[in-house]
Amino acid sequence: MTDAPKRKKVTTRTLAKKIKDGEQIVQMAIYDYRSAVLADRLDIDILCVSDTGGMILFGHQSTVTVSFDEVMMMAKSIDRGSQYGMRMVDMPYWSFHVSPEQAVENAGRFVHEANTEVMKCEGNANHARNIEAIVKAGIPVQGHIGITPMRIPQLGGFFAQGKDVDSAKRLVDDAMAFVDAGCFSILCEVTSHEVCEYLTETLSVPVISLGAGNKGHGVHIITSDIMGLWEEHLPRHSKIYTNVIPIMEDAFTRYRDEVREHVYPGPEHTVYMKDDQLEAFAKAMKWDSKLEELEQRKSGS
Repeated sequence: MTDAPKRKKVTTRTLAKKIKDGEQIVQMAIYDYRSAVLADRLDIDILCVSDTGGMILFGHQSTVTVSFDEVMMMAKSIDRGSQYGMRMVDMPYWSFHVSPEQAVENAGRFVHEANTEVMKCEGNANHARNIEAIVKAGIPVQGHIGITPMRIPQLGGFFAQGKDVDSAKRLVDDAMAFVDAGCFSILCEVTSHEVCEYLTETLSVPVISLGAGNKGHGVHIITSDIMGLWEEHLPRHSKIYTNVIPIMEDAFTRYRDEVREHVYPGPEHTVYMKDDQLEAFAKAMKWDSKLEELEQRKSGS
């Protein structure tokens, strides 16, 4: 039996070859070291440090309030846990929106401080100029269109985009503007199936679906959604593969009960002094109750 071939580093060239060979690209939102280790072990192509991690790990109620430093913290943990998957950072709110200079500065910080390889930028054609600056600085960018959580108030709420002619055309224009700006890939989040399908057929770069059907070059999913960790809401497009909340509740409950009943920690979890050392310690501390206990143990009573 031969060993499996060693995994090769995923690059933008890897993704282009996957398109050519008709292979699907697997992209996941990953926030922590252990998830990164598992994703890397299991051949996930793109590990995206999504700002939704700020909701799962830090309790934010939306991605708008997730800070740059919090995303940086997650990005560093993903770097420590991965070798082969492409490390992507979802640039947080107001980190690339103000100017090309701001966009390049902050993207560069992720590269320099967290060893990030590519960025993901949410928005529309209005953000293309700033995104182009990042690309020209030598940092690849995945453009993110459709439902862009940072712009939920402007969109009027969380609902599918591109369901009518005009909105679908705007999404196509946004994607085209991002490609013209140099984006190596486009993510369609909760756009109509048809918008994602059209872009997949017409664009020269990988098109990734997040709740936009299965006609893209690949699929992105949020780790917490597939494990049921965000109890407050499960988007229609997400699928719970294993609901870990009941598993965690069972473990927490049994731990709580065993502590209250003095069952845990048991002898198998505990370190004890040898009797001669314990006796010397008890004498030194004048620990009379323990000396009495040792005497009773010796006498077998």
